[in-house]
Amino acid sequence: MSEATQPDGPPADRPGHRGAPSASGASAVVVGGGLAGITAALALADAGVRVTLLEGRPRLGGLAFSFHRGELTVDNGQHVYLRCCTAYRWFLDRIDASALAPLQDRLDVPVLDADRAPGRRLGRLRRDALPVPLHLGRSLATYPHLSLAERARVGRAALALRALDLTDSALDTQDFGSWLAAHGQSARAIEALWDLVGVATLNAVAGDASLGLAAMVFKTGLLSDPGAADIGWARVPLGELHDRLARKALDSAGVRIEVRTRVTSISPDENGGWSVQVPGEHIEADTVVLAVPQREAHDLLPAGALDAPERLLEIGTAPILNVHVVYDRKVLGRPFFAALGSPVQWVFDRTEASGLREGQYLALSQSAAQDEIDEPVSVLRERYLPELERLLPAARGAEVRDFFVTRERAATFAPSPGVGRLRPGARTKAPGLYLAGAWTATGWPATMESAVRSGVGAAGAALDALGRSGAHLPDLFEEAA
Repeated sequence: MSEATQPDGPPADRPGHRGAPSASGASAVVVGGGLAGITAALALADAGVRVTLLEGRPRLGGLAFSFHRGELTVDNGQHVYLRCCTAYRWFLDRIDASALAPLQDRLDVPVLDADRAPGRRLGRLRRDALPVPLHLGRSLATYPHLSLAERARVGRAALALRALDLTDSALDTQDFGSWLAAHGQSARAIEALWDLVGVATLNAVAGDASLGLAAMVFKTGLLSDPGAADIGWARVPLGELHDRLARKALDSAGVRIEVRTRVTSISPDENGGWSVQVPGEHIEADTVVLAVPQREAHDLLPAGALDAPERLLEIGTAPILNVHVVYDRKVLGRPFFAALGSPVQWVFDRTEASGLREGQYLALSQSAAQDEIDEPVSVLRERYLPELERLLPAARGAEVRDFFVTRERAATFAPSPGVGRLRPGARTKAPGLYLAGAWTATGWPATMESAVRSGVGAAGAALDALGRSGAHLPDLFEEAA
């Protein structure tokens, strides 16, 4: 559940800011103002490095942003995180935003099956206060969307998944769907459980996903700690977090922020540092963190920085579609739900966060949307409004006051089998040049957590080379909280 492009022009203009320079002689340029770049800039500045952050868009936040549509403040896509996302939780703390994106007290996911009779549609995936794996035992035992035999086989597959060694590179060469089938999982079990979680976190169905990445998601989120999968999401627009509060934190740390500033080249200088070229200016720095998408990174990397830079172009991308519907009345009585038996995947109530005063605003997050990403809005309207009426009886007869779509054709990297060998680490062969982004080798799929982890990793590597302490950085190897 992540990113999409706004349909009606750029967000409101936000001017760049210049923070007070640090007293340190060490300097850094961070290219890219998404979560990875913001994180790297904060981590470097907190260690006393003088940092300039360059972003080509008029705002910070990358693909996790907000825009205005009439009276609404709209997130480009629904983003969630889990309690096991320790780096993103650290990021929220660092920008003083944790209270605005709280976690559930305990995992609880309503799952509606549109094909079942009214009164028998609702199932729930929730945890108890028991140790792993018993914390999900009662939920699976009573999950109505699977047969008794399917539930038993799910338990056995979960134990087999828990036994996999995530450091085994062979896992990345296999697809998750084949592994599930080999472990007794029916098509229904994959739809009603494994893909219910996996599509939203991996942005791919099981058959298209690397076993290594899928195993990481399920082992970390569901099989590491009882509370690891508790869900958090922003109760305010994403721009409040990833632009306004992030900018405030960067300003306070002394980071110079320049938006609408496109980097045209990065090159080593004769003094062993780096020269970053932007229109009308070149900026000199001791170190550079390149925190942009993989194709843009490929175009900016100087010769020799990676052994096989063409591998960056082999990392595929996957789309996400978001459908936005504003009703004249309340049609959903819970904050969110997941759907089965319908093209609808996940539905969130964004009424309060958007500032809507009357009616209800629902956002549908549609991951792995290769077949729909280019469909006209009229076609999507004809498809999704009847589906919402099937799932939500209260929507029948309600007036649709607005219907619009946001799309991101390259929302995430594709978690295909073999992608692991293509993802580079933070360090390059060019001293002082580092890579960050959810697509780098964080071990995670393309999530906000992966982006923040990459920024921490790049900053940590840079600080090590500069002889600076990274003790203030989060420990990314700790177990899920």
